[in-house]
Amino acid sequence: MTNREIIMALYEGFGAGDIDAIVALMAPDIVWHEAEHNKLADRNPYLGPQAIVDGVFARVAEDFDEFTVEIRQVIEDGDTVAMQGRYRARVKASGAEINPQIVHWWTVKDGKIATFQQHVDTFALARALGEPA
Repeated sequence: MTNREIIMALYEGFGAGDIDAIVALMAPDIVWHEAEHNKLADRNPYLGPQAIVDGVFARVAEDFDEFTVEIRQVIEDGDTVAMQGRYRARVKASGAEINPQIVHWWTVKDGKIATFQQHVDTFALARALGEPA
C-alpha cells in the first residue's frame, strides 16, 4: 500500500466507524496532535493508539452526532500525506451543525501512521459547543 492508500484506508475506517481498522494502521508509538485551541488539545501530544481512542475518538463521540470527514484533496510527498477538507457533524447538546475547514498532516513510516497534526477552525468548533473562543 502507498502512504496515500494507508491514509485513505484510515478515512474509510472513520466512515465505517471501524476503530479496530483505524488502530491497525497506526504505529504503536504514534504521536497525535490536535489543533491548538481545540478543546481536545488539552492532552497533546497523544502517545499511542489507546490514548487517541480514549482521548480523541471517545470524546468526539460524546460531543457530536453524525461526525464525518469530507475529503476534498489529498497530496502525498514521500512519508508525508496532507488532506484538505471539512468536518461535518451535529452538536449533541444543542443540535448546532458544524462544517469547519480542516487540514490533516500525516507521516507514514514503514507502512504505519507515525504522526498526525490537525489544523481546524477552532473558533467554529468552540462557538458550536458553546465554549469561549
